[in-house]
Amino acid sequence: MDLQQFTPDAERTQRIASHISALLQEIGENPDREGLLKTPARVGKAMQFLCKGYNEDPEAILRSALFEEDYRQMVVVKDIDFYSLCEHHMLPFFGKVHVAYIPNGRITGLSKIARVVDVFARRLQVQERLTTQIKDCIQSTLDPLGVMVVIEAEHLCMQMRGVQKQHAMTVTSDFTGVFNQAKTREEFMKLIR
Repeated sequence: MDLQQFTPDAERTQRIASHISALLQEIGENPDREGLLKTPARVGKAMQFLCKGYNEDPEAILRSALFEEDYRQMVVVKDIDFYSLCEHHMLPFFGKVHVAYIPNGRITGLSKIARVVDVFARRLQVQERLTTQIKDCIQSTLDPLGVMVVIEAEHLCMQMRGVQKQHAMTVTSDFTGVFNQAKTREEFMKLIR
């Protein structure tokens, strides 16, 4: 589902908007002032887009472009931009996802890997779970010889509040199958650097 194809649900927008209006009052703002009049509805629409991954099936996305292919070398899709919301503070975290898999008779369209990243990122998340969900989805759908996912991200919950560390980068990884071998992991890491 592209941004152009996304249409927020009007009733849901209104329900979210009423909560945002109350929130604005609670923090000391006036939701009836000119600059904020349309803000609750805008937030309602934005939240539906930012959390649209709950309504999408990542395995179906991979299966929609599944091809038989006798290729057994590493397939890497790197530098996939992503944006997500931290489930602890509902503040953004964002960065790059790097995915590798070694086919076992089946491949998928390369853009489908990026779409799977988006589906899981467009939910309230923690980076560790996001990493594992992407890996598990590719492993269970394609049944490759192995999958590895590395995510590098900045978290606004660490930069804007709390410890306020502006340049902290969080890196997570998860892997299966042949990526349990250090040599295979090292090859992947060289390819994404």
